[in-house]
Amino acid sequence: MSLKKTNAARFLDTLKLPYEMTSYEVDEEDLSATHAAHALGVDAACVFKTLVARDDAKHIIVACIPAAEEIDLKALAKVAGVKRCELVAVKELLGLTGYIRGGCSPLAMKKAYPTFIDTSITTHEKVYVSAGLRGVQLYLAPTILIQASKAICEPLIKL
Repeated sequence: MSLKKTNAARFLDTLKLPYEMTSYEVDEEDLSATHAAHALGVDAACVFKTLVARDDAKHIIVACIPAAEEIDLKALAKVAGVKRCELVAVKELLGLTGYIRGGCSPLAMKKAYPTFIDTSITTHEKVYVSAGLRGVQLYLAPTILIQASKAICEPLIKL
């Protein structure tokens, strides 16, 4: 069975960048990236979740971190060059990004937002990120994700 292309997959196609798409059974009670990793049968360290934050000037910032980790908002603010930032409310996600919770891809959002990816991504040959739909993941090399999202890699997780 082939998966229907998502906006994120089509975006990678336009850039002629390689990726694979894979799917898993969605649990509406657990939309976490760690559940996605478990359902895919892979280590949660190679599944990256997309978080959306707002800085003190009300600008949107995107962060990608490993599934089981917590974002360090002070670290995100520092690398973004702002005083502070906080995660946006779930109800704002669709309007800001075009995606819903549990299906937020770092690629092909409604607008191009500054994107930061935790440096641990570079330790993996390939990683999973949301393809833009719940239960659908892109499987690609970290360099491809960084190139496509024009992301900056910095330490973003709480140690």
